[in-house]
Formats: sequence, structure tokens, C-alpha cells
Amino acid sequence: MQSKQYFSLEPARFKLDGGAMFGIIPKPLWNKVHPADELNRIELALRLVLIKDGNKNILIDTGIGDYHGQKWDERFGVVGKPSPLELALEEAGLKPEDITDLIISHLHFDHVGGIGKMVDGKIEPVLKKATVHLHKKHYEYSHHPTDRDTGSFQIEYFEPVIKWYQEHNQVHFVDGMEGEIFPGMKFKCSMGHTPYLLHAYDDKIIYMADLIPTSNHVHIPWVMGYDISPGVTTEDKKVFLDFIEREKLTMIFEHDPLFYGSSVIKNVRGEFTCGQKLSYTDKAAYSIL
Repeated sequence: MQSKQYFSLEPARFKLDGGAMFGIIPKPLWNKVHPADELNRIELALRLVLIKDGNKNILIDTGIGDYHGQKWDERFGVVGKPSPLELALEEAGLKPEDITDLIISHLHFDHVGGIGKMVDGKIEPVLKKATVHLHKKHYEYSHHPTDRDTGSFQIEYFEPVIKWYQEHNQVHFVDGMEGEIFPGMKFKCSMGHTPYLLHAYDDKIIYMADLIPTSNHVHIPWVMGYDISPGVTTEDKKVFLDFIEREKLTMIFEHDPLFYGSSVIKNVRGEFTCGQKLSYTDKAAYSIL
């Protein structure tokens, strides 16, 4: 039997305010490990995971897309080429129609934006052969978020694409706090950043999405200001990190510009920290693990 192959894809990079990314942590601390630019923004990866598993090609998240316009791209410091998801897949030797399964961690614009592309003024799906796996309650929440996080959901872009998949019987809604997405791939949910943030995992990796977006966020108090319930996130991180250490999984960091992943260990004080941080150089798509 052919073993799974794991790839880290980066269709683009972007920037967000450093203070917002590190919440209550003072700038003199976070700026040492993740320096800000003159606008106080920090560079962030838009890291996807591709898993080749027999006749399945599984993609987790989609990046930010390329249709927002120059002003928006300048505000968020987006660096990428047109058709970014297609180009990232090409780096791994695949075409969009080769993707059989798309797992969406959550519906914020930097995670689901690449699901669609503009064609003659209308947004269409990029991965037309894929089954989309999405948490039912998170999808419902995305239609009625709080005033605090409504700007993170660009429903006008993702909703037409999700509807297209529904019309073609290509949406699989998962439910509950944990369970199976399909054989060989499970999920656990965290709740602090956004309700029912879905973390896909198997026997080797777990996709951290925005619960632990970079290696610096492994520290329990280092929680993003974007979280709608940061106290919940700190408790979720303890549960997840304990699980990851126990199962000997590799965390995949969606937004870390330097390290794509890490193991979890406890230091001499019993605090969770990164084990060996995993990095790569000079390409946009990499075979990992």
C-alpha cells in the first residue's frame, strides 16, 4: 500500500497588525520574535496542507484568493500571483480537478477566500471535483456572527460557492465537538477564536488553524486579539496541547512565516512549548514529514 504524502503549500502571504495577532502580550515581547513593519504589521504565511493518500488528494483550507482589488491587497500586504491556489497545486504536481476533498477549518476570509475565483464578474469554485467538508454549526454561525467578528466573514464571496457545492451534492457537514471527517481523517473543535473552529488530524499531523497560528502562539497566554473568547482559547490550548503531546502529532502552523510545524514538549517547569521546529527554504510547495 502506498503511504501518505504530505505537502505544505503557500499560495500567498499577507500582513496583519502585530498587536491584534498577539492580544494582551506587550509589543516589546512579541516584536522580538516576530518583528513588525513601519505600520505595525507582521508578515504571515497562508499555509495549506495537501495530503496525497491513494486515490484521494486532500486539501486543508484555501488561502485568501486574488479578487479583492489593489486597495484591499495593499491594506493587508498581500503578496501573491494571480490564480494562487492553482499555482500552489501545480507546484505539487496537481490540477484543481485532482482535489477530491477540501476541508475548511473555518470561514474567515484568509482561510476560505481561495475557494472561489472571479469569472466574468461572478465567483465560481476553483475545485469543482472536490467534496467540501465543513462544520455545520460554524457554517450557521458565519451567517449571524457578532458585530466584533463580522468583518472576518466575507459571505458575499464564499456563500455562492458553498451553494454551488450544495447544488451538486458535494458538501459534507460534520457536527459535534469531535469525530470523523472520513476514514483516516478526524477532527476536534476549539471555540475561542470562532465557534466550532475545525482542526483536522490523522495519525501524523494536526492542523492548528487560528487556535495556534504560529509557533510563538504555543505559549498559553499568547492569544490573538481577534479571538471572540480569549479565555476560552487559553483553556482550549491546554486541552489540545496535552492531546498533541500524548498522541505525538506534528502541529501545522497556518500563519507562521518561518516554521511550518513542530512537535509539542513540556519544559522543566511543566509548560507546553515547541519541540523541534520544522522549516524549509526556497520553494512554495514542499513535501514534508
